[in-house]
Amino acid sequence: MPAAILGLISALVYGSADFVGGVASRVIGPLRTTAIGAVGGLALLLVALPFVGGTWSAAALGWGAVSGAVGSAAVALLYACLAIGPMSILSPLTALVSALVPLIWGLVGGDRFAPIGYLALGLALVAVVLVGFVPERGAVRPSARALAMAVAAGALIGVFLIILDQTPADSGLVPLVANRTVNAVIMWTVIGLLAIRGATRRFTRRGVLLAAGSGLLDASANVLILVGLRAGDLATMSVLVALYPAGTIVLAAVVLRERIAPVQWVGLVLAITAAGMLAVA
Repeated sequence: MPAAILGLISALVYGSADFVGGVASRVIGPLRTTAIGAVGGLALLLVALPFVGGTWSAAALGWGAVSGAVGSAAVALLYACLAIGPMSILSPLTALVSALVPLIWGLVGGDRFAPIGYLALGLALVAVVLVGFVPERGAVRPSARALAMAVAAGALIGVFLIILDQTPADSGLVPLVANRTVNAVIMWTVIGLLAIRGATRRFTRRGVLLAAGSGLLDASANVLILVGLRAGDLATMSVLVALYPAGTIVLAAVVLRERIAPVQWVGLVLAITAAGMLAVA
């Protein structure tokens, strides 16, 4: 399967994970959702590992562990900046930066395209902004602090993709197992520290199931991204993965009956068009 198609599918799965995780966060909070999701994703990867295989090496474990630490920081910053708002500006900004960082890294590192490929990358970047843009009435201008956090979150997401691209080609799912292990340790340590300080919140069955589901989807997206990176190039995957808000938007429209704005429809069409052009390029 072409890397462009894998990138688009992984974005949709990522967006679905965000949707399910967002619903879970309303019930048990974002930190607990992320912590449970990390365990759920790790369980899926451990079940799949014997079938997919992979060579255990210091490089595979090392890059995987580093990606887990970077991913934890990225999620924390993302939740924090979106809590400050406005989401309509900060969400597409984060997605755009998350695409630009590995895109530039990939091009500097030698990724090259036919002319149609560069045009497709440009269309995809425009699509990232349009898909992530959610018009809000009376939305306030973001503060300098919120903008800095959004840029930092996007940059860390981009670094996460760069790190995954460094993993050995024969490592299979080993880097992702290390990633989820580190992520789970970090998040549950944070939960434990909050509990010691008395900041407790009740775990509900519905919240736990939703959080676990978001973790399964998130881990599945990571697998698709890893396969895409090994089948294609970092520049293509980074731009297409940044279209992850599309999955959230589609599910919100189907499940919650939320309206998709015309500008978002334009973004979705541009995204599909760009993916087709990249597949050809």
